[in-house]
Amino acid sequence: MGKDLVIVESPAKAKTIGRILGKGYSVKSSVGHVRDLPRSSLGVDVKKGFAPKYVVPREKRSVVREIKEAAEKASAVYLATDPDREGEAISWHLIQAAELETLPLKRVVFHEITKEAVEQAFLNPRALNMDLVNAQQARRILDRLVGYKISPLLWQKVRRGLSAGRVQSAALRMIVDREREIQHFVPREYWTIDAELAKIGQRESFIATLVGLLDGKKLDVGNEKQARKIVAELEGCRYEVAQVRKKEVSRQPAPPFTTSTLQQEGWRKLRFSAQRTMAVAQQLYEGLTIGDEGSVGLITYMRTDSVRVSPSALRETQAYIKRKFGANFLRPRSFTRRAKGAQEAHEAIRPTSVWREPDQIKPYLTRDQFRLYELIWKRMVASQMSPVLLDNTSVDIEARNETAYLLRATSSVVKFPGFTILYSEGKDEAEAEDGKRPLPELAKGEPLEFLGLFPQQHFTQPPPRYTEATLVKALEERGIGRPSTYAPILSTIQARGYVEREDGRFHPLELGLLVSDLLREHFPDIVDLGFTAQMEEGLDRIAQGEQEWVPFLRHFYHPFERTLKVAEERMEKVRLAGEPTGETCELCGRPMVIKWGRYGRFLACSGFPECKNTKPLLVKLGVPCPKCGGELVERKTRRRRTFYGCANYPNCDFAISDKPIPQPCPECGGLMVMRGKKMAKCLKCESSISLAQREAVEV
Repeated sequence: MGKDLVIVESPAKAKTIGRILGKGYSVKSSVGHVRDLPRSSLGVDVKKGFAPKYVVPREKRSVVREIKEAAEKASAVYLATDPDREGEAISWHLIQAAELETLPLKRVVFHEITKEAVEQAFLNPRALNMDLVNAQQARRILDRLVGYKISPLLWQKVRRGLSAGRVQSAALRMIVDREREIQHFVPREYWTIDAELAKIGQRESFIATLVGLLDGKKLDVGNEKQARKIVAELEGCRYEVAQVRKKEVSRQPAPPFTTSTLQQEGWRKLRFSAQRTMAVAQQLYEGLTIGDEGSVGLITYMRTDSVRVSPSALRETQAYIKRKFGANFLRPRSFTRRAKGAQEAHEAIRPTSVWREPDQIKPYLTRDQFRLYELIWKRMVASQMSPVLLDNTSVDIEARNETAYLLRATSSVVKFPGFTILYSEGKDEAEAEDGKRPLPELAKGEPLEFLGLFPQQHFTQPPPRYTEATLVKALEERGIGRPSTYAPILSTIQARGYVEREDGRFHPLELGLLVSDLLREHFPDIVDLGFTAQMEEGLDRIAQGEQEWVPFLRHFYHPFERTLKVAEERMEKVRLAGEPTGETCELCGRPMVIKWGRYGRFLACSGFPECKNTKPLLVKLGVPCPKCGGELVERKTRRRRTFYGCANYPNCDFAISDKPIPQPCPECGGLMVMRGKKMAKCLKCESSISLAQREAVEV
């Protein structure tokens, strides 16, 4: 008999594991899935217990043949696919496709590709877990039933190429609902009144904000008239300190990353899409060549919703902190699962060794790999560091005349920085906190000098549109889908033309609004957020061996089938109106509108099908082309990357990746382009100008 055969999913993973195991093993890669439902048909026999009809895609036949031939020469076959439901299902499909049932089969699971973890896994193999396999089968069949039954209906009633995935449709509904909240939002006026005060005889002042009357009654200042009346009264008041409260508070570090929190923080701090974050994390997990170490896995498995960390990794991290930062920065702590239905891998995402510092391995990583590794490394180390200690002060100030008013000044001063010397968790804009200046030492009953009042008008704001981070967070909180599915979901709803991302936020397009409304009207359960979460709970029960997968599918399908028949009868054919542009068709004189096609938005005549005139949609920048004098426009690559080029293409081939600005260079008159958010640079003389200088030039 020959060497033991080890099967993994990717060539990179095979290389790393092969180096660890040595010459006694032959390591083969399946290059992902080797079997799936057919693309051209439903592939599920509903009448025969939802029996799936799996096929080996043509491009995978040679892979399966190679694995089968290698298995015939092996003494044992180790299935070393990823440690989650999908990995378990891939192993099962490999057994079926390559006909491995008669061979000694051993399932090995590890959550990091390190020598210790891999060797330990091979010492403790187990049998295939069919509960996990069946949970994955149920998910795949459920999504196929929804997608392949509803999508053709949308093709008939709206247009070809549309899709209506189970979780995808729920995510689209959340974006659409938020947009309608914003559209229907009625701003409410309110005023704040700040007073500038100081200790008697001191130059340093501080700000206190009016919070109500001294007796505890709140003031609702809703218009300028009310604000002016209160300001007039406050100007004649005597001010003194009514109460001083001081308290030391601590702020704890966040736990190590889960898939969801990694995607959120990847967007907040690196502006990585969920798809980009997961692609780079996969590279770090599978292994990269790091100098003399060779190919090594740098992080633990990146599809997980657990925050647990192994005792050995905790000890290693704590030893690192004590040596690098000192014992006063060390605070050992452990974390438990917090996500509803948390499952998949058994550890959080962390570096396989904290001694492998980011700067040490930076020369061996790409820019994206380094930035994401550094984020994961810092988050893990910070999780075992001391909390931030803050001295919070709150001062109540009495302003008394005929009426007694209550103002309040607060201050928060860092007493000990703790984990923030290394890492602080990013915040969504809605959660941002303003820094507050320290207050002077004040005592109860102390009179204060009044320096001035600052009334300010405000209006309540609608809820913000979702970013990648806030949408992922909302999906997880509602129990919709699984974090490992979020990246493809967000990519799909953009690729279908349902939503677009503008300034980092999701805006539903006309097609997305239409599809969401049709699904809500005819398939309310499919887009119901609670129902979608219930489906996930059912899949969890299957994975835990608490529910059979066929009855689960049957319970879903029979009501769905009845709903589908009604929808086929009642759904009317819808024609997309197209977004008006103000341009007219040069062929027939009718208005040109913006429509969506396979490669994104384009201009089309509203008289279609009588007039079939179309042309590319050019977003004009108001900037002349430095090469031919034409106008620069925004364009998209086939991969949806934005760049800027001349409208006279192909006669002029000028193109650039940085966004040009209308203002010419103040030094030489050359083309200026944005470099980051705050600087612009001249392409001709390379002089730079800040955002503040740019605004001054505009004025």
